[in-house]
Amino acid sequence: MKDVEAVLKEVAERLKDNYPYGDPLYAGQMLKPPHDVARRAYEMALKINPNNHALDGGRASSAMEKEAVAQLAKMVGWGDTHLGHLCSGGTMANLEALWIAGQLHPGKTILASTQAHYTHQRIAGVLGVPFETIPCDRAGRMDAQALERRLAAGGVGTVVATMGTTATGAVDPLQTIVDLRRRFDFRIHADAAYGGYFILADNLSEETEAAFACMREAASIVIDPHKHGLQPYGCGCVIFHDPSVGRLYRHDSPYTYFTSTDLHLGEISLECSRPGAAAVALWATQQLFPLVPDGEFAKGLASGRAAAIALYDRINQDGRFVTGSAPELDILVWAPRAKRVSDASALSQRVFDEAARGQLHLALATLPVDLIDVQNMQRDRDTIVCLRSVLMKPEHREWVDRIWAILEAATGTALRTPR
Repeated sequence: MKDVEAVLKEVAERLKDNYPYGDPLYAGQMLKPPHDVARRAYEMALKINPNNHALDGGRASSAMEKEAVAQLAKMVGWGDTHLGHLCSGGTMANLEALWIAGQLHPGKTILASTQAHYTHQRIAGVLGVPFETIPCDRAGRMDAQALERRLAAGGVGTVVATMGTTATGAVDPLQTIVDLRRRFDFRIHADAAYGGYFILADNLSEETEAAFACMREAASIVIDPHKHGLQPYGCGCVIFHDPSVGRLYRHDSPYTYFTSTDLHLGEISLECSRPGAAAVALWATQQLFPLVPDGEFAKGLASGRAAAIALYDRINQDGRFVTGSAPELDILVWAPRAKRVSDASALSQRVFDEAARGQLHLALATLPVDLIDVQNMQRDRDTIVCLRSVLMKPEHREWVDRIWAILEAATGTALRTPR
């Protein structure tokens, strides 16, 4: 029989088969190392392993969860009027928000953009709710005119505004959606799983800043602390502006909620058992990094966007590339210039591989051709494979020169290498 030390050595060996997620040269997927205070607080809580379903399973951690969620609600401008909880991530959080929307508008259609996260359509299928997509403009944002035409046709219960698409970082025009709500009767759900924290950044474009300022007008909001919030997986959050939606969660479990007449988090959640350690870690992190516009946490977000803009400017000025719109948050996409879109897609794969050999880890994204300024390329395909980068680590701003040097060298090698 193996001892603990032997097993842990095997674990260490197995974990070597990973990308260097914490390194600034890892700039591909949305992977941001949790802060040390989150890890240590999580480990402390694991000593007792609290369950935030009911107060007798996690009394202290439940209180910390309510406080942490209240700080997120305050960040978006809701103050004390809200109802929310943590969950495993954005998928579960969006499921709960759209479940509530379906309860309040039974039989009516949910709308989201074609660049919204793919799970919205899956969620609607699980819930048995009608779902339709709205086309995007050339910046990857929901097309407001197309939305208006669909609203005028009737039967819409909820519009999902994506506050930072996971492919390109585009922010839907929430200010326009709010204006449309004054003419049409529908509910607004803000899927801010990726981009929500950027409401604190001080270097957004005027249009993007206006969209984030309107988040307080949404009926429900989803934010993922395990993306920009320095938390380990899984930690998502769903918040409702109207606390009375809690009535829709009502269920009877007398053997579970007997220890207190106070609200148990399991009474306002579709999930039952939930890790109290996640709440403790988030609470501790928000004590160290308050969610305020001029704080250290907010400066880290601004730094990530500044890095994305700096790298985009270099790529955009290099004649070997074609680009999408300038980054709204900290994601950028681009592709090598070629005679045909299919050739550019193949080159993207080669640059991706060469960059990885240089220890720069990017991502690939297949996007509609209209989202990239392909200029005079032959459009022999409707989609184009692009290089994609998420510069979400604060230190990325100082690493732009190094990232560009590796990318430039990788591109040169890829262009010289015969197919």
